[in-house]
Amino acid sequence: MIERRTRIPAAAVNLLPVVGHQEETRAAYDGIVELYASMFADRLETQPFSRAMLNTFAELVRGTGNPRAADVGCGPGHLTAMLHGLGLDAFGLDLSPAMVAHARRAHPSLRFDEARMEALPVEDGALGGVLAHYSMIHTPPGELPALLAEQARVLAPGGLLLVSFFATDGPEPVRFDHKVTPAYSWPADLLAELLAGAGLVTFARLLHDPASERGFLDAHVLARLGG
Repeated sequence: MIERRTRIPAAAVNLLPVVGHQEETRAAYDGIVELYASMFADRLETQPFSRAMLNTFAELVRGTGNPRAADVGCGPGHLTAMLHGLGLDAFGLDLSPAMVAHARRAHPSLRFDEARMEALPVEDGALGGVLAHYSMIHTPPGELPALLAEQARVLAPGGLLLVSFFATDGPEPVRFDHKVTPAYSWPADLLAELLAGAGLVTFARLLHDPASERGFLDAHVLARLGG
């Protein structure tokens, strides 16, 4: 599949209009729940780098003394269940009601709720960790600073955020035609700057080549809330 890409000047990141992207994303994922769940249920078995970062994230969250963690953009709930198995009091949130319904059926002992990442139904400073595993990729660049600020809002001081995303080695975000709905890849340095703007200090990065047809790197960034 050939994917169209559009480079977005960094100076324009906060000026891009956003029209209905949440609704587009919700509808797109509502329509592919069973296929998506079947494709990703066992995906981590072939992704050692992702597993390593998720294990590290869970260990560090446990170390804060606050094991409560949100899997934002949880999809069918497989990573929520993994975090639970790693000792976290994990729950999942997703924009897609069909994904939430699937997650509840697949993991009936865990909590899943419908929610937007821009408006999490979580009290201030309540969590030891937030996982955003390729769940911010559909957010237009102009909206990402506010979204990151919302993740920071729900973290306790010292809480951890693990963001996984497609990375580009250029200086600017790149819009591309994701197989589900339009998405963006990010320069890791630029994303780290946005994290810093939200009060989150990046302390670990892992970038690797997934040998995918997209040509992007897979990136995992760990950040800690100061204070």
